[in-house]
Amino acid sequence: MSSTASPRRSSLSIIRHGAVVGALFSLSACATTRTATPPVPPVNPALDPRVGLKAGLMDAEQAVSNMKVLASVASPAGFLGITNSDLAFTGKYAIQGNYNGPVIWDMSNPAKPTLVTAYTCPASQNDISVFKNLMFMSAEAQNGRIDCKPGGAPDSKDRMRGVRVFDISDIKNPKLLTNVQTCRGSHTHTVLDDPKDKQNVYIYVSGSSGIRSADELPGCDANLSAEQQAASRLRIEIIKVPLNDPSKAAVVGRANIFSGLKANPAHGLSDADIEAAQKAAQSEPAKTALATAKSRGAFTANNPQSGIEMAINPATTKVWLDSLVKLRKGTGGPTAADSATLRLEAQTWMNNTFSLQANPNKDTKISEGRQCHDITVYPALGLAGGACEGHGLLLDISDPLNPIRLDAVADSNFSYWHSATFNNDGTKLLFSDEWGGGGGPKCRAGDKPEWGANAIFTVENKKLKFQSYYKIPSYQSSNENCVAHNGSLVPIPDRDVMIQAWYQGGISVFDWSDPKHPQEIASFDRGPVDSTKMVSGGSWSAYWYNGSIISSEIARGLDVVDLVPSQFLTRNEIDAAKTVKWDFLNAQGQPKISWPPSFALAKAYTDQLDRKGCVGVKKIGAIRASISEAETTTGAARATALAKLTKQVDAEKGCDSKKVDLLKNTIQGLQTVVM
Repeated sequence: MSSTASPRRSSLSIIRHGAVVGALFSLSACATTRTATPPVPPVNPALDPRVGLKAGLMDAEQAVSNMKVLASVASPAGFLGITNSDLAFTGKYAIQGNYNGPVIWDMSNPAKPTLVTAYTCPASQNDISVFKNLMFMSAEAQNGRIDCKPGGAPDSKDRMRGVRVFDISDIKNPKLLTNVQTCRGSHTHTVLDDPKDKQNVYIYVSGSSGIRSADELPGCDANLSAEQQAASRLRIEIIKVPLNDPSKAAVVGRANIFSGLKANPAHGLSDADIEAAQKAAQSEPAKTALATAKSRGAFTANNPQSGIEMAINPATTKVWLDSLVKLRKGTGGPTAADSATLRLEAQTWMNNTFSLQANPNKDTKISEGRQCHDITVYPALGLAGGACEGHGLLLDISDPLNPIRLDAVADSNFSYWHSATFNNDGTKLLFSDEWGGGGGPKCRAGDKPEWGANAIFTVENKKLKFQSYYKIPSYQSSNENCVAHNGSLVPIPDRDVMIQAWYQGGISVFDWSDPKHPQEIASFDRGPVDSTKMVSGGSWSAYWYNGSIISSEIARGLDVVDLVPSQFLTRNEIDAAKTVKWDFLNAQGQPKISWPPSFALAKAYTDQLDRKGCVGVKKIGAIRASISEAETTTGAARATALAKLTKQVDAEKGCDSKKVDLLKNTIQGLQTVVM
């Protein structure tokens, strides 16, 4: 189902910001608000209030729906203007990755985040994870140094590509304990806290760069094929971190979770891509480049998707010429006659190449360069979701050193399987598609709603069953990088609600409790960084942590937003979500969410029964009155009121027995607290 078909009613405001100077600015001090007229919903994405917002790095126009922006802080000097990446959380702190090193914020007051420290350690992506007093950081680019100093690493003996381990017991002064080098670096990583092993934590490394030489890192060999035991191809590297001495962290295994997978069909250009390509081809620089290539003897053909004449790159030309030699059973190199043949047949070769990419032979193996982008582990269930470029995987991680693939899915609508999120009971798994790599505008009117979106699956008998797609129901401009990216669950009781970053598409909160009909329920977006050209920006990741939604904004810094009541969420549901507290959180290491007994939780379940409409208005009113009565009393009087309420609720099992039991258990939990 296309998400654009879902009616969307909201309390929405459009905010215009003045220029921002300094690290922290108050929205109320520099913003005027124009309130849209509810409840008429913009069913057409072109009519969504996020369309056409004024551009600006710090002073962009904003559209806010069913949310309140609490704060926006700019990155500190030396980090502002350098790409901000992923987030992790520990205690009262948010740790933000940045290509210049981690930035640590004190979130004690979500409306006023304060800088704790910015630790210089250049590399990319510098994605962060934590475990108790430890911090882990990915490094993949060539500029990472083992000593964290700037200046790059022209000498490979100084180069760091892998996972760094820090001690953050003194969070103001992170201490680098060790660098765990890996053969393909670490684009991202996942910390696995195995419930059966309290002596160690494990890290699954997703490295997507080229394989290092044995001269740079012994044990690596780019010449080994995936079938060979010591190969790095089609492997995830596994690091073991001994908690009694984390400095001894080391790679202890490589797991091939890709064995037997076949190349999957792929889609081509969208209408918006074709339009942009045709426009670019008419520019003088493009015309000059093509003419220059022809004058130098380049082979040309028309792109089968866009119809644009293009110069064929020399590497492809060489492969085709060598194939012509083999076809005529010749020896030696290509001849002038082969070149003449290829000039006549270049379009046919081009058409065939594109056709095979879109519809590969069913026996074609996946590229040996494949890797996972993100692996989300759910230790309490012994499962993981692997978003692995061309496939979505369901993994059994009950043995951390030997993950086993339970199922794999592919989809021609998906270009790049990027990240994964389970619902709380593990019966659903959502994958995101980072079509265009995060740097392209993929939310335009000419981009299909199922491209660059989320795909939602149910998990049935350890198999994945497709249900629907979800994409933000708003068009973005050609100057805004926009596609599905990182997010996490919002702990609304007994509902599957998620917050997700969409780069310059902003952040979107959506309900996927009904996996066939996901629906957006809140959003926050800003205008493009620049109205005249593509400049990277927007939300890299947006996560719920201990009551707030925190977004890592690529170009500016950090945004903090709060949900507000709407027809989609009640005050009680939001308050119940805020009772969930974690000691630390890595979004790629999903914790099992549990809600402590509270009156907010009891009221939230009552609201949900009311929303379902199967309990009469008078009975709902009586239950609410009884909850309020119990809340205002203490001691024995409260215990008596709660006992009476338990019987009152139990009588409504005919409505929704599961929900009634949840409400009843909450009331009984409150009785235990009283006793």
